[in-house]
Amino acid sequence: MKSLIRIFIFLTLAVLTGCAAGRKSFNPDKKYPASQLKEDFAVMRQVLEKFHPSIYWYTSKDSMDQYFDYYAQAIKDSMTESDFGFHIVAPVLTAIRCGHTSFNYSKAYSKFLADKRLPSFPLGLKVWSDTMVVTFNLNRRDSVFKRGTLITGINLWNNQRVIDSLFNYMPADGYSQNVNYIRLSSAFGYYHRNIFGLSKNYAVQYIDSTGQEKLAALPLFTPSPDSLGLPPAGNRPPARPPRDTERSPSRLEARRSFRIDTAKQVGIMTINTFGSGAHLKSFYRKTFKWLRKNNIKNLVIDVRNNGGGDINHFAQLSSYIRNTPFKVADTAAAVINHFGPSRKYFQYHFFNSMAFFFLTTKREDGRYHFRYWENHDYQPKEKNHYNGNVYVLISGPSFSATTLFAQSVKGQSNVTLVGEEAGGGAHGNNGVMIPNIILPNTRLRVRVPLFRLVQYNHPPKDGHGVQPDVLVPPTVEGVRRGADLKMEKVMSWIQQGKSAASATP
Repeated sequence: MKSLIRIFIFLTLAVLTGCAAGRKSFNPDKKYPASQLKEDFAVMRQVLEKFHPSIYWYTSKDSMDQYFDYYAQAIKDSMTESDFGFHIVAPVLTAIRCGHTSFNYSKAYSKFLADKRLPSFPLGLKVWSDTMVVTFNLNRRDSVFKRGTLITGINLWNNQRVIDSLFNYMPADGYSQNVNYIRLSSAFGYYHRNIFGLSKNYAVQYIDSTGQEKLAALPLFTPSPDSLGLPPAGNRPPARPPRDTERSPSRLEARRSFRIDTAKQVGIMTINTFGSGAHLKSFYRKTFKWLRKNNIKNLVIDVRNNGGGDINHFAQLSSYIRNTPFKVADTAAAVINHFGPSRKYFQYHFFNSMAFFFLTTKREDGRYHFRYWENHDYQPKEKNHYNGNVYVLISGPSFSATTLFAQSVKGQSNVTLVGEEAGGGAHGNNGVMIPNIILPNTRLRVRVPLFRLVQYNHPPKDGHGVQPDVLVPPTVEGVRRGADLKMEKVMSWIQQGKSAASATP
């Protein structure tokens, strides 16, 4: 028995040592020959043209063909995985105008980056419209660029040119770019480095305390080995924008939480994901039961950081708020119901194939429709249904299933959407099943949604996200004092005794 234990320990250590060695041996500067990159690009194009349900929804076939041809011809020499991803793959995916169609590094590269801090443009910026305001400075000894400093240009490009150029490499649903403003606000250094490259010094234009525009040289931030206490250097884009919090929440609280402002008699429900593992069904049941028993007349539902997840979880929440029955979608359809020879590129193709076989039906339009999401009626909850004033906070990261939630309650007399345009398309988006394809040489992962989902009672397809009933944009002063302007606005209405309906302009 002891000998078996020794063998088990030896094998375990060998595996762990091998994994560590694999991480150490990964070379991010490895260049792939043009022939391999062309093969990867051809695979990506073939899969997108065959399986993507809305590849020509916002960009015509002629235009997409031009994008594919241009970037295929741009592969003239060897490239690193990162350069191939950002400078060849990303602009093509961005042209599709589908927020669910994006790329990620290979698993090996992602593991390599997991504990790395890379050189970076040193400023964290809050970005919106043509405005950029400093939120932190990685060069701590710098006394010029403090929180709240207004930036007007970088390297002789004005803000608008910088932002527009970065957006060419960042996916979005239609023309709803608010999600990308939040991405830049969360990881400006990551995008600036990977798209524009690094400079030893950056020429940064800013407004000083006297209101004068000035130009200063800002050195590249180069992390030292003992720089673990510094703010994020932007090695990769975070899953969601950073939060200001006085304490570290538990993993469950980070996903969903509920608190009461007893002075104002308002419940504040924060839901940062509709994904699995958050025990949302029981959370909803307990929360709405408590609201009923304590006769709480005002409820804030904060989904500003919710990128989506399980469709059922949004529908369950909606059923506690909506007064009338609803469906998930008017249309949920795929262009093909099998993977054929392309299966070797798809992750989890077996399970997705089973879903295609058992859950879809071919209809007159030639597409394979997900019957359940088009036909199932969700009824308003009878027990613990909430009839008070509801304020739903939305923003750019409100995406995918969260967009479906926001649209499902929008327009009801006791509901007010507050904040900024949601990142997900109001007319619809692509999703339901979103597997990765693995490109054969670089091993880059490309997300390919398989279903077009047109929202129930959808508005026209104008390329915009769900709009708030009351717009509350960022302000320079708000950034300087770290204020939550959207929550402040809602609390002000409640304190004044305004209903959701009267709060709407």
